[in-house]
Amino acid sequence: MATHIGRDGIVYAGTDAVAEIKDWSIEETADVVSTTVMGDEWTKSKTTQKSWTASFNAFWDESDDGQSALVLGSSITVKFQPQGDTTGLAEWTGTAIINQVSKSGDMAGIIEASFSVTGVGALNYGSVPA
Repeated sequence: MATHIGRDGIVYAGTDAVAEIKDWSIEETADVVSTTVMGDEWTKSKTTQKSWTASFNAFWDESDDGQSALVLGSSITVKFQPQGDTTGLAEWTGTAIINQVSKSGDMAGIIEASFSVTGVGALNYGSVPA
C-alpha cells in the first residue's frame, strides 16, 4: 500500500499556486434518501445528489497571487495536487465558490489565513497534465 508525504502537496487558485500552505482537506458527500416502504424489513436507500467542499490554511502572505485570488464570494478553479506538480501524479480539480476567508494571529505566532470553498459541479480526479 502506498503512502504519501503531506509536505509535497500544492493548492492552486486559478493558475496560481497558493503560497505558504500548511494543510488542506477535501470532503465529498452524497445525499441519501430512504426508499423504504411498509413491509420492508430492512431500510432501503438511494443516492441523489453529490457535493464537495474543501478548506486550506496558510501563513498569510499579502503579496501572494494565489492568496489574493481567493476573494470571498467569487468563483474560481481550484486544484489540489497531494504529491506535487510532477506530470502524471494525482490531482483533484473543480470550480468552487469562496465561501469563507479568515485571518488570525496571536502574540507568539505567525498570522494565518484560512479559506473554505464549496464546489460548483463535479470534483474531478485525474493526474497533473504535461
